[in-house]
Amino acid sequence: MKKKVLAVLMTSVMAASVLVGCGGSAAPAAEAPAAEAAEEAPAEEEAPAEEAAEEPAAEVAAPAGDVDYEPCTIKFDWWGGDSRHEATQKAVEAFEAKYPGIEVEVNFGAWTDWETARALEYQAGNGSDVTQIGSNWIPDYDGDGKTFIDLNTVSDVLDLTQFNASDLEKCLDPVGQQAGVPISMTGRIFYWNKTTFDKAGIDYPKTIDELIEAGKTFQEVLGDEYYPLELGEYDRALFMSFYMQAKKGEPIILEDGTLNVTEEELADGLAFIQSLEDNHVIPTIATLAGDGNVTLNENPKFIDGRYAGVFEWDSAPLKYTSNIAEGQELVVGEELDFGEAVKGSSAKVSMAFAICASSQHPHEAAMLIQYLLNDPEGIMIMASERGVPASKIGFDTLNDAGQIDPLIAAAHEGVYAADPMFFSPRFDNGELKGDGAAYIDVFSGLSYGDYTVEDAASILFDAYSNVCE
Repeated sequence: MKKKVLAVLMTSVMAASVLVGCGGSAAPAAEAPAAEAAEEAPAEEEAPAEEAAEEPAAEVAAPAGDVDYEPCTIKFDWWGGDSRHEATQKAVEAFEAKYPGIEVEVNFGAWTDWETARALEYQAGNGSDVTQIGSNWIPDYDGDGKTFIDLNTVSDVLDLTQFNASDLEKCLDPVGQQAGVPISMTGRIFYWNKTTFDKAGIDYPKTIDELIEAGKTFQEVLGDEYYPLELGEYDRALFMSFYMQAKKGEPIILEDGTLNVTEEELADGLAFIQSLEDNHVIPTIATLAGDGNVTLNENPKFIDGRYAGVFEWDSAPLKYTSNIAEGQELVVGEELDFGEAVKGSSAKVSMAFAICASSQHPHEAAMLIQYLLNDPEGIMIMASERGVPASKIGFDTLNDAGQIDPLIAAAHEGVYAADPMFFSPRFDNGELKGDGAAYIDVFSGLSYGDYTVEDAASILFDAYSNVCE
């Protein structure tokens, strides 16, 4: 049954028939939260049943809003770095304290293999009640509108009016349901280890020509293990798209899903990426493989400054600053000038929250999302760990309190100063991004010398064509 926060702590006889948990079984009074039992139960346990019926019901502390809910357990998953994990866990604990009887089981980890594991859960119908999703996960895993619920059905709890209509539209599923709510909007930007650049005797780059010159300088002055930038396979795909979009003045995938690039243009873009390796701007994929199966923020070569550049989302710098060695300084750069009319950059929904259709407690799951995104208490705990909030009250709360991390704010400003283009969710389709997908195949094959530029362009063009059909 639905239970108001003004919950009644009855006699032990009545509690067995009144207090119902998530599984639908009766919960005896002995299972009440410890603080409640200590304050309320002793005085009533000895009272006769008829006397208890005449007494006014005792109450537990009620949170703001006097929200109806059912005591239950909900699951919540997300990916990120240590600082995001710590802040989110604190917010979950505060949510549980505010809404006694709702327990939140958390599952979190680094990005590596995260999407694959969640996709299997969605397919099996046992995903978490609240799940953090990427911008492409809605078209990839909710094409029929049956993986995530329509959040309009819980809008009595989750205030969707706090979000721009255009941002909400980016989280619609193919059948027009509100499958997700945006946490933040984001784009890729450069972060530079100023300490290493100072050591090399140069400023961090602002144009592509300066970046290429930096590669030569790093090798000559600092040695073969020093690179001004590190790019994995997906990073290369994104950077290549910036290059091609700067030349075309248009996104490589249009808003209607049309592929807006030729095989010849892809060959030119791939040749550009290969030139970065050839000029010692970025390490080869073989070099990265030799570093071990670690994310960049955990790579010792990044930590000590040998990899001096990061091409990352504006929402994610804290996982790097929290790991960088003492004495190293990471600063926000700007979108590189390719010498064209536009920068070629893109922006998208950074990540969103969704509620799995398999959830038995969508109402309570929506309460958790509301708390994290629209409740000043939850907003202050989460701060800017997931970027600059898309929620109006989220942004205002943090901005008024001076709590938007300066590095994130600077990165966010840098992204939007470049007048970013539309970012198609199809760019992140599972056939392109992920283990064994096209980006890894193409960019690792090119780096290892298994493919010529023309071979790689043909493979990538076919992959793009498939997801844009």
